[in-house]
Amino acid sequence: MAINKAVGKPAKSHGGLRNTIEYVLKDEKVREGYLDVIGPYLEPTVNYDAVYRAWLEEKKLWDKDSGRMCAHNVISFHKDEQVTPAEVLEIGRAFTEEFFSGHQSLIAVHQDRDHLHCHIVTNSVSYIDGRKLHQSKKDLEQQKVFTNNLCRERGLNVAEKGHHFDGTPIESGEIITWNKNTYKLLTNDSKKSFLADCGIALMEVIPKSASKEEFISGMAEKGWSVKWEDKRKHIVFENENGDKVRDSMIEKTFSGLRVNKEDLAIEFERQNELRLGNTEATERRDSTEDPEAEYFERYYAEVESAIAGISGGGSGGGNTEAESSDSAEGRDDSIKGESDTDSLIRKVEADIDSSKNQRGVIVHAEAESRNRERERRLEEQRRAHEQERTAEISRRSRRHSEPSR
Repeated sequence: MAINKAVGKPAKSHGGLRNTIEYVLKDEKVREGYLDVIGPYLEPTVNYDAVYRAWLEEKKLWDKDSGRMCAHNVISFHKDEQVTPAEVLEIGRAFTEEFFSGHQSLIAVHQDRDHLHCHIVTNSVSYIDGRKLHQSKKDLEQQKVFTNNLCRERGLNVAEKGHHFDGTPIESGEIITWNKNTYKLLTNDSKKSFLADCGIALMEVIPKSASKEEFISGMAEKGWSVKWEDKRKHIVFENENGDKVRDSMIEKTFSGLRVNKEDLAIEFERQNELRLGNTEATERRDSTEDPEAEYFERYYAEVESAIAGISGGGSGGGNTEAESSDSAEGRDDSIKGESDTDSLIRKVEADIDSSKNQRGVIVHAEAESRNRERERRLEEQRRAHEQERTAEISRRSRRHSEPSR
């Protein structure tokens, strides 16, 4: 059984891209060399810095070094599935060839947990034509269907929503622990179980959290502090009585409740995507050549619209309470109010002009930077070509000067 998940909002900065690649290639996760790099990559060995630099070079070559840096998919297999790391890598390659052809991709099989899972990180810029990768909701559905077909072809189980690995249905919040004492404690309403309380709190907080901070805050409201440290593998929950629960214990006890760092991060991204709107809206935002410029244009339009409303005095809808009060005070106060309005209009217009000028300076500086980078690359290419030409002339000269035998 394989579950295919797409990380909703992957890295949008160089640092985020580098960290993603570094995480996927950690030695303690990737064992026995079950990994692969697809697309242009000249280094003899695979390491995160070399992969990062190769991808960055491709982005700069096409002048698309901004916005989404990569796509990130995770194909996870059930712990009882009879599948080998080699088969998982083969499935990852087939998946990448189907959906990310023409893009540099990193495939790595992780064996650090009780189930095998494959990470696929893909450069968002194609090395064939420089086009950016976009995935719609329909694409994600097709990816799940394709993954299921790959499993069927290899005699593996196929995931069925709402069912156990053996095909039996899963009840919401079902307890699956095999420890008899723990099971009785959790199912006995007359006894208080801090483990059950923690599980219930998590089920209520996770669907409402779109970030680590929101998650920690939500658990605090339920009476649970969260110890989430980057240097530690596990998350630890502690209530006001000092009772502690580790994330792995929650996952072993409650069916379908995934509370490890990796799965929570994916869930946060999903919740965040739901808040931002549907996938089509996200694609439109990502495909914009200069999203920051579009934001400023919208801002300017909104402010200018507000100014028009102030200077026009509305469209026959009547005065506000403040304006009615000014009118009651007499003509002199009304004239003063109009003067204040004119002053406000001039001030806001001046702010808009200033912001536009600053934006123009920034855009000009960015354009100059890109031009300098392009000229630098062309100069490097010319220099390399000249060196190669000089070396070829030297080789020919030596061949002609050698005595004939």
